[in-house]
Amino acid sequence: MNNKKIFFFSTFILIVIILSIFLFSSKGFFSNNQTEITNKPQNVLARLQNQNEINNDDISKSRNNIITETVKKVSPAVVGINVIEIREYRDPFFSFFDDPFFQRFFGNQGTYNQEVKGLGSGYIISSDGYIITNDHVAGNATKVTITLTDGRTFDAKIIGSDIASDICLLKINGSDLPFVELGNSDDVMIGEWVIALGNPFGLFELNDKPTVTVGVISAAGMNLEAINERYYLNMLQTDASINGGNSGGPLVNSVGEVIGMNTLIFTSGNSSGSIGLGFAIPINKVKRIVSELKEHGKINRDFEIGMRIQSIDEGIAKYYHLKSTKGVIVTKVYPNTPAEKGGIEIGDIILEVEGFRINSENTMFSVFHEFRTGQTINLKIIRDEKEIVKQMVLVKG
Repeated sequence: MNNKKIFFFSTFILIVIILSIFLFSSKGFFSNNQTEITNKPQNVLARLQNQNEINNDDISKSRNNIITETVKKVSPAVVGINVIEIREYRDPFFSFFDDPFFQRFFGNQGTYNQEVKGLGSGYIISSDGYIITNDHVAGNATKVTITLTDGRTFDAKIIGSDIASDICLLKINGSDLPFVELGNSDDVMIGEWVIALGNPFGLFELNDKPTVTVGVISAAGMNLEAINERYYLNMLQTDASINGGNSGGPLVNSVGEVIGMNTLIFTSGNSSGSIGLGFAIPINKVKRIVSELKEHGKINRDFEIGMRIQSIDEGIAKYYHLKSTKGVIVTKVYPNTPAEKGGIEIGDIILEVEGFRINSENTMFSVFHEFRTGQTINLKIIRDEKEIVKQMVLVKG
């Protein structure tokens, strides 16, 4: 009996101990739960704030892309150009005042000079201050002022300018200047992203920063008609907006290499703004012209050709059994000239000159401005309904 009492008493004590441990643990558990529940709003808020910061970082990173990075890289080397040019004007009543009788009273009213201000764009190509722009921007200027993106201004000297290629080389006195990287225009891809930077309508002066437009390379190898004795061959076409004042600025690819110089736009009607047809001189041509201007101050085209040509019309094409009217026909060859010495004959149909396709007289004339005195060139011609190649050495005239 005593043993039973002892057993029951021991069991009771054990149960009490177990219940006590359970209740103590539960109290701690509920207390922890209560703390978690109490702190939950703060924890959620902290997590939301942290998530928001992460999202902002992601958004910021997504906005910084290859285009924005390229603009940051190239912009410091883009300059605004202001020029003063003296132009000579002819009085519309010149013939009236040319009479000696009227000159006694009115003097010589025939011509007069006027100061004209202009603007354009350019870009620095070396740390010591060489700058490239168009000839039609600064080639005839009497004073050229360069504005950098840091607000500094410099007077520039014209090292050399070539009206035929529409390229001008300037120089400012500076050191450690930002400059662009010149790329390879023979390596452009149709459809690749490009960025045009420059000084349209003089906006550069508002904040000393170039205006940026973005587009793609629409076409390459475009041969355009001559404008005011300037010849535009193998031009790059882009839909990046180019407007008045953009002339001379760089056209860069997405990695910041200059692949062309913004030069021309096609417009419609009386509009002077961009309609998505802009043209840039390929940078490989620019590099070649700039090298010659830096060394000689001019381009040596003092050679003769020695033949007369005519564009091909439907009648000529039919008579010579030609597939199209593209090309020119030789109508006269002068003795003892490069044409005669090269074996060119009257009646030859010239299709290509040194790889340039010839469409008309204008194209032919433009193409020969690509060559230099002493250069040997290949001409692809049709004679007796067969294609042959002739060589011509461009000797001094």
